[in-house]
Amino acid sequence: MHYRSRNFIAHFLVCCTTLGVASGSFAAACETRDLDFGQKAIGWVHQPLSKLKRDTAYTLMQEDGRTVLRGSADRAASLYVASLKPPLAMPATLNWRWKTDALVQGADNRKKELEDAPLRVLIAFDGDRSKLPEVEQKRFNRAKTLSGREPPYAVLMYIWSEQVAVGTVIPSAHTSQVKMLVAASGASGLGQWQSLSRNITEDYRLAYGADPGRLLGVAVMTDTDNTGTTATGLYANIRIECPGQ
Repeated sequence: MHYRSRNFIAHFLVCCTTLGVASGSFAAACETRDLDFGQKAIGWVHQPLSKLKRDTAYTLMQEDGRTVLRGSADRAASLYVASLKPPLAMPATLNWRWKTDALVQGADNRKKELEDAPLRVLIAFDGDRSKLPEVEQKRFNRAKTLSGREPPYAVLMYIWSEQVAVGTVIPSAHTSQVKMLVAASGASGLGQWQSLSRNITEDYRLAYGADPGRLLGVAVMTDTDNTGTTATGLYANIRIECPGQ
C-alpha cells in the first residue's frame, strides 16, 4: 500500500478533533468515570479516518453481563471515540480490558508501511499549541480548517504489538504529537481477556518528557489498512480512576 504521509496526518488529526474541545473550556477536577460502551450518555461514536480508507466494523455485544465492543478490520482503519465533557484534570489512571485471538501478521509498529495493530486504546490531551514547532502548527491549522474544530494537542496510543517490547515508546512517523506505548506484546495472552491499568501522567511523561494537560477523550482502534490483512479485537470496562477515589 502506498502511503500518502501528508494526507494521512491531516485526516488523522481531523479524526481526532472529535476528541478536542473549544479553547478556553474549563477542566473538571479528576473524577472517576466508567466509559461503558452500553451507556448512550457517554457518547461513543464511530469516527472514520478518511474517505480513502475502508472503515473498521464496530459492533456492540453482550458477554458475561457486560457490554463489549467488537472491532473487525479487513484492510481497514477507523476509530470508536468518546469525548470527555468537561475535560479532566490530571493525575489519573486508565483501566481497561481487551482481547484478541491473533496478532496482525507482518505488522511492525516501527515501520509506517506496516503500522497496524489488533488492539489500540488512545487518549487525547490539551496543551499549549504555540510552543509546537512551526511544521506541527501548520498541521494543526490544516486539520482545524478541514474540520472546523480544534484537534487535541497530543495523543498517547496504547497498543498490542507483535514484535516490540512492552514499555517501548514508538514515535509516529507522521507527527511528533502522536506517540505509541506498547502495553502488550507477542503471542502471550492471545485468546484471553487481558486487564490493564496505566498511570496516565507517568506514561505521558515517558512519551513526551513533560506533564500532561487536560484529558479530552478516549478512543479505540483495530486496524489493518497498511498490511492489507484482517484482525478482530474486543474491548470492555474502560474506566478512568483518580487518586484517593
